[in-house]
Amino acid sequence: MKAYFLSDIHIQEPESSRAQLFEAFLSSLLHEEFSDLFLLGDIFDLWIDEHSYFVRKYSRIISVLRELQQKGVKIHYFEGNHDLYLERFWQDEMGVAVYGGPATFRFDSLKVRVEHGDQMDPEDRGYRFLRWLLRTPALRWLAHHLPEFIVVAIGEKSSQKSRHYTTEVKTKTEEDIRQKIRLHAVRCLKKDRFDLLIAGHVHFREDFTIEYEGQTTRVINLGTWLKEPTAFIVTPERQYFVEWA
Repeated sequence: MKAYFLSDIHIQEPESSRAQLFEAFLSSLLHEEFSDLFLLGDIFDLWIDEHSYFVRKYSRIISVLRELQQKGVKIHYFEGNHDLYLERFWQDEMGVAVYGGPATFRFDSLKVRVEHGDQMDPEDRGYRFLRWLLRTPALRWLAHHLPEFIVVAIGEKSSQKSRHYTTEVKTKTEEDIRQKIRLHAVRCLKKDRFDLLIAGHVHFREDFTIEYEGQTTRVINLGTWLKEPTAFIVTPERQYFVEWA
């Protein structure tokens, strides 16, 4: 068992250097033997529902992901705050496992909690309310039925503001971010023990361990490709970052 974990790539245009880098990274995986690919949200700077605008725009990336599936790779896609309502296209059509919140996986004896990471800060009530609102049935219905150009226009404006907030506001003080991640991990451990927590969302790469009631847990925040293109690899024996440039 071997899994790759990626997050917060924020691809805006298919011809951008970041999109081409991501496509090249995925293509390189076609020559590797591994079991799972985890996309932890905000892979695209904007993806809403199954609108053909997004399917056409990112067709090359989708094509490589299909090739990986044909090799037997299982793809997991966690909704972020830039990619929403993924079930119709990614799950129903692509056969990708879609998650609206945290999930737990086992790699032999290694128990891993995986999440986008946007629910780590209980004090950020404004964002948490917005997250709840965006997932109400009414807004899901609007996102599906409004004319595509309206969905794209509103989404692009909101995406720009969200990216600025995550990059410039949420990560303003690195020590504060570390503390929030640490407290979140402890809250989760009180409910369910695990060996490894992997998250994204906050545009800050972090790797540390915590001790809780005699158990050591490693905590990973993947960072963002806006700063440094990286992936995290998990096998039952070893877990480590790799950089891609």
